[in-house]
Amino acid sequence: MSILRDLATTIESRKGTDPESSWTAKLLAKGPEKCAEKFGEEAVEAIIEAVKGDQDKLTAEAADVLYHLLVMLAARDVALDDVLAELARRQGLSGIAEKAARPKG
Repeated sequence: MSILRDLATTIESRKGTDPESSWTAKLLAKGPEKCAEKFGEEAVEAIIEAVKGDQDKLTAEAADVLYHLLVMLAARDVALDDVLAELARRQGLSGIAEKAARPKG
């Protein structure tokens, strides 16, 4: 998980920097909505490769999905550690029970 933490740290460091200096800075400068849109595009590309069954392409697309997820989270000031804490909270729970316990709405 250290690679994800390192990547999240790098993404955070790009906030407010010159959009011409990095792809991450450019995405963040476009705002949370654009970051979410890009994450969605990458997720669809990963789904397509999963259906096709090409492991190498799926691996590459999965890496893109993780990167763009972290960018989207950063755009909304959601820390990776908060997401990891939520996963830890759910660990050992039945997925059905966990979903049933979520607030409605």
